[in-house]
Amino acid sequence: MSIEQTLRDRSGDKCELCGAQDTLSVYEVPPVAEPNSDKSVLVCSTCDSQINATDGVYDTNHWRCLNDSMWSQVPVVQVMAYRMLKRLNAESWAQDALDMIYLEDDVREWADSAAGDALEEDEPTLDNNKAPLAGGDNVVLIKDLVVKGANFTAKRGTAVRNISLTSNPLHIEGRVNGTRIVIISDYVKKM
Repeated sequence: MSIEQTLRDRSGDKCELCGAQDTLSVYEVPPVAEPNSDKSVLVCSTCDSQINATDGVYDTNHWRCLNDSMWSQVPVVQVMAYRMLKRLNAESWAQDALDMIYLEDDVREWADSAAGDALEEDEPTLDNNKAPLAGGDNVVLIKDLVVKGANFTAKRGTAVRNISLTSNPLHIEGRVNGTRIVIISDYVKKM
C-alpha cells in the first residue's frame, strides 16, 4: 500500500490538521531519512501552502484548527501541530495551546528538531543600526513600505510599538494602521 493510501485510511480522507477534504497531499515532516507514513501527514492545499510559507505570513484564523488536531493520538500530527503553534506563538490562543499541549519526551524532541531552528534561535534580530531588538520594543520605519494585501503604504517615520519577534531573525511583526504586518528588521531603527 502506498504512503498516501495509508494516510488516507488513517485520516478518513481528511486533512489531518484542519479536517478539510479537498486537494489532499502527503507532507513529509522533517527530518526524514526515508519517507514513510509514520513521518508524513495528509494535508489540504491551504495547510500545505501555509506550512511551506517562507514570508512568515499565516492565516491565523485557519490555524485555530490546531486546538483540535494537537490532541491527535498520531505522533506525527502532534509534531506538526506543535511546530505550527510555535510559529504562531505571537497569537494569544496559540500560546495558550502551547501551554496545554502534552507530548511524550521523544515526540517533543522530534518536534523541537525542526531543520534550522537551532541556528535561527542563536541569531539575534537586529535593526538597521545593528542594535538588537526584543519582543515589546518600539521601532520607527526608516523607509516607506508598500503593504501588499492591505492597500496602504506605511510611511517613513511611522512608529511601530510593542513589536513581536518571528522565527526568522530578519523579520519582526508589528501593527501599522491597525493591521498586523511582517517587517524586514533592516527597515527599522530602535526608538
